[in-house]
Amino acid sequence: MTINIGAIDAFIVVAYMLAVLAFGIWIGRGGHSSADYFLGDRSLPWGALLLSIVATETSTVTFLSIPGLAAAAGGNMTFLQITIGYIVGRTFVIFFLLPLYFRGQPFTAYEVLESRFGKLSRRIVSSLFLLTRNASDSLRLFLTALVLQIVLGLDLTVSVIFIGAVTILYTFIGGAKSVIWNDCVQFVVYMLGAAAAAFIIVRETPGGFTALQQFASDAHKLQVFDFDFSLVKPGMTFWAGLAGGAFLTAATHGTDQMMVQRYLSARNRADASLALGISGFIVMLQFAVFLLIGVGLANLFHTGGSASLAAGLKNDQLLAYFIVNYMPVGLLGLTLAAVFAAAMSTLSSSLNSSAAALINDIWLPLRKVKPDEQTVFAAGRVATVAFGLLQIAIAVAFGVLATDGSIVSNVLKISGFAAGPVLGLYFLGVFAPRVRQRAALAGFIAGVASLSTIAYSTPVHWAWYALIGSLSTLIAGKLAHWVLDRGSDNDE
Repeated sequence: MTINIGAIDAFIVVAYMLAVLAFGIWIGRGGHSSADYFLGDRSLPWGALLLSIVATETSTVTFLSIPGLAAAAGGNMTFLQITIGYIVGRTFVIFFLLPLYFRGQPFTAYEVLESRFGKLSRRIVSSLFLLTRNASDSLRLFLTALVLQIVLGLDLTVSVIFIGAVTILYTFIGGAKSVIWNDCVQFVVYMLGAAAAAFIIVRETPGGFTALQQFASDAHKLQVFDFDFSLVKPGMTFWAGLAGGAFLTAATHGTDQMMVQRYLSARNRADASLALGISGFIVMLQFAVFLLIGVGLANLFHTGGSASLAAGLKNDQLLAYFIVNYMPVGLLGLTLAAVFAAAMSTLSSSLNSSAAALINDIWLPLRKVKPDEQTVFAAGRVATVAFGLLQIAIAVAFGVLATDGSIVSNVLKISGFAAGPVLGLYFLGVFAPRVRQRAALAGFIAGVASLSTIAYSTPVHWAWYALIGSLSTLIAGKLAHWVLDRGSDNDE
């Protein structure tokens, strides 16, 4: 895939990214307080938060790779089952974790850990968030820059710097308000791109929609449910989607600062609950569209006359190949802009949430005298730029050292290890009121160790990781409490 796009489409891609920058600067103007910079002055409407939640969890990898699941030989729609778990997990967060975040006016998800366990728990988990978030999002930046390199013919380092610089600028100037409202624009753009791709696929299919429907039926591509009880089956099963998806979402949407920051930006808890609850159904619809696009690609490339053109491509490269080779002028530029929209919504959220965690969880607690509001505001901006430059540097370094996709997958896999154990720490806080900090942290370490062992020594499917990590942390924490704190409960 070394085909460069034409001047008109290249102009559309660049113009779109510059428009995103201009809109972000305009929407975020006038903010001068830390509450405004990190949380949009806690005044953002639920509809904006809804689209921001969905856009933030949709990266370029999601946009390009999910269609590949259905396009693969033997692939189908079973991945959609995980969205059932997503909805269940969001419901859990609404009833059990959101109330914690609306006690007082916290700036980060990890302040509640300090009030429940102590400062050390807050600092450890916040530091872990900063480490894993910036490592994984640096690689997302790298993968997105690869696409820009392909379609515009830019040097990889230049591509990384260009995407990173645009994202840093509008996040630096506008803060959370700019990030969240830009997420809304990004959502609309990438869904329009997906709809355009679906339309062109049907148009390019010999026999049109009727032939495509017949192919999907004959190849069993429309199968959604698989009730196999196996823990090691490569594909998604109903039970892995329900249980694994629920625990995964409870972790990512209930304890991760990048998502919690959106709830704290709401006008009230009811608005945050509404945005989070509806977002699960929007993600289900979105994944259905992506998977159906994959079914169309399977018909077009694996059985149609175009099969030889896509020979040698991996399944998750088919949509990118289709966009570059089949989209008409103008629409191609818009659809590629959609690819970058998915990336920038995640990256900008990463920068702003990382700055909020660093300033509020680590920097401010270490200050003997609380600085004035303007100093905190300025520190937040400096932290935003610093994290942006860090992600650019890691992405550039990765491009120089290695481009093996399996390495990328492994690093992203490692970065996700903490999600389950962190959720387990919150479980201890909510459901085990007698457990103290040292027992909770012992359980957390045991949870990370047990999950790492299972992930690297067994074929257990990744969808079960959050469940295993959280429950092992909960159980280990309770056992550690029995050993470490036995006899001290009456002193509490």
